[in-house]
Amino acid sequence: MAAATRLFVWLSRMPLSRMQRVGAVLGWLVWAVSPRYRQHFKANVQAAGVPWHDARPAIAAMGMMVAELPWVWMRSTAPPLGDVVRWDGAEHFEAAMRAGKGVIVMSPHLGCWEIGAQAIAEKFGPRFGPLVALYRPARKAWLEPLVAQARTRPYLASAPTSLAGVRTLIRTLRAGGYTAILPDQVPPLGQGVWAPFFGREVYTMTLLSKLAQQTGATVLLTWCERLAPGQGFCLHMRPFNAPELLDVNCPPELAAAAVNRGVEQLVRAAPGQYLWSYARDKQPRAEG
Repeated sequence: MAAATRLFVWLSRMPLSRMQRVGAVLGWLVWAVSPRYRQHFKANVQAAGVPWHDARPAIAAMGMMVAELPWVWMRSTAPPLGDVVRWDGAEHFEAAMRAGKGVIVMSPHLGCWEIGAQAIAEKFGPRFGPLVALYRPARKAWLEPLVAQARTRPYLASAPTSLAGVRTLIRTLRAGGYTAILPDQVPPLGQGVWAPFFGREVYTMTLLSKLAQQTGATVLLTWCERLAPGQGFCLHMRPFNAPELLDVNCPPELAAAAVNRGVEQLVRAAPGQYLWSYARDKQPRAEG
């Protein structure tokens, strides 16, 4: 076992509240020592038109996100999350699943999206079956076993990031199942279109809109709020009313713009937990 892996395993045994407090310090440390990071962070906040005092807590939140990963990825499934995750809007998910057309959980780089997927699978899996999501192996060899373990949990199922994987998601949704999509992830070249996001043209995935248009699945705006250290999380779910995602004839650029508006809506609701350092406006990479 690599030294980095051993450290990760050791950290996973620390109390979550302690790791989050350490992470908050880590976030400010990175802010202090990296002028490039500060510049990029501030530029994204300014471009979004978000007041600085509202976005400032995201400095600590970034460090907390990193520090809590060992606990999130390697925690035991027994005991379950239980009261660690509170729920706001779970009835929207349940109603959409009862409608039988499937659900797309639209969860951007906001709060703790990693624990959100686990919580959804744990709560709804026994009644509605597994959450099926695309999975791309980690680029770093030492990290892959850890990420794979995080994805190997009850009621969590993976599909490859390929055409076959997309077909799996379509079949899942048409059968009344559900999936989770990170909508502000910059897709590889050829798998997105340019669409506005906070006033800038960014390369935006077309996968989410195509899945919704082809299956009629309900799209839910979802984010997992990180509460104060020791108080756990709160998972919020709201219906996303976007006619573009129901119209099979809608141009992909308009559908992608609708997806970005949904992300903007969530970010404006909680700018202090958005990953402002993420290079949302970067050039897409060539696949392979």
